[in-house]
Amino acid sequence: MQIDYRIFPPIDATLNGITAVLLAIGHNFIKRGEVLKHRATMITAFITSCLFLGCYLYYHAHVGSVHFRGQGWSRPVYFSILISHTILATVVVPLVVITLILGLRSKFETHRRVARWTYPIWMYVSVTGVIVYLMLYKLFA
Repeated sequence: MQIDYRIFPPIDATLNGITAVLLAIGHNFIKRGEVLKHRATMITAFITSCLFLGCYLYYHAHVGSVHFRGQGWSRPVYFSILISHTILATVVVPLVVITLILGLRSKFETHRRVARWTYPIWMYVSVTGVIVYLMLYKLFA
């Protein structure tokens, strides 16, 4: 069976987009004091992020690097977004795991302190993941 690897980038972008939406919803739930809804939504965001990571690694293990074809102003914009996205994506993985564990263990004060960093970084990584996809595969392909 031949795998069409072209399906992976839109799947990855969709998973990143879903994660961003779930993060915003989960954040809204906790601001309203709806802890159980917050917990369920954030666990779902974690799962979609894990699915993204699995698909992303599988795709790039088989396809390798994909080169940006944009020219002029788009290159520095793209690479600025990509570099910040990549660095923060590396940073956010342990932060997400730590934040999730603290919340599940009911260490709420520490969970809140760490989540103040985790949430905006995770949101940035999720949103810029979609932007990188659009720039790489749609706008300048």
